[in-house]
Parts: sequence; structure tokens; C-alpha cells
Amino acid sequence: MLKVSTRSQYGLRAMIYLARHQREICPLKDISKEEGISFDYLEKIISKLEKTGLVKAKKGARGGYFLAKSPKKIKIGEIIRPLEGEKGLVKCMAGSYRCPMVKKCLSKKFWGKIQNALNSVLDSITLADLIKTP
Repeated sequence: MLKVSTRSQYGLRAMIYLARHQREICPLKDISKEEGISFDYLEKIISKLEKTGLVKAKKGARGGYFLAKSPKKIKIGEIIRPLEGEKGLVKCMAGSYRCPMVKKCLSKKFWGKIQNALNSVLDSITLADLIKTP
């Protein structure tokens, strides 16, 4: 079945952590320890999220990371897509791949529908939705 990378799983967990502590600057060591994620791996993930503009860094002794915008303005798809890359569910759904079967492939529409449904779900849920307590 569909497999999501640990990079996306950990990235989402880190973003949830930041959303739960949105009035604070969170040191990466704290996130790493609390979430049980390797510091070095988390550093790479957060760096990628910082490049997308989802998180910001404060340098210095009391430095750390914080969300660049409100959790209700961050869609889960904005977190997952940059971490997973533009590879698509199957090779033919990746933007740059030119499939030799493109003219006679009967399954491409099926994969496209699944990709669109997944994107729709990812873009219908915000970070705020995930941190709501019942």
C-alpha cells in the first residue's frame, strides 16, 4: 500500500510540536528529545521546512524554531509535499517523467484520480485541525 517516508512523518510531528508551542521559540534539541527523532535527521527536515517558509529560525543562545504563520493557515499538504518531493504515487505521475506507454496506458486515469484525491485530503486539513483537543 501507499508508504509515507519517515521524513514526512517526522516533519509532521515536528510541525505539530511547533503548533502546540506556537507562542514559544523551540530549540531543536527539545523537539528531537520530545518526539524521539534523531537530532541530525530533524535538522535536515526543519531546514527543508524553513526553505519552504513554513518555519523560521531565531539564532543565538536562546534560539530555536517557530511557525512562520498560524497553524490554521498551514495545510498538511504544504508540509508533506516538499518533504516527499514531486515523485507522485507512481513513476508516471511525476511531472518530469515521460512514460513510453503514455498513449496506450489504461491505468493512468486511475492513478491520477488517486493522486488528486490524496492531494485534496492533504489540502483539506490544517495543522490547527490536528492540534484541536476534543
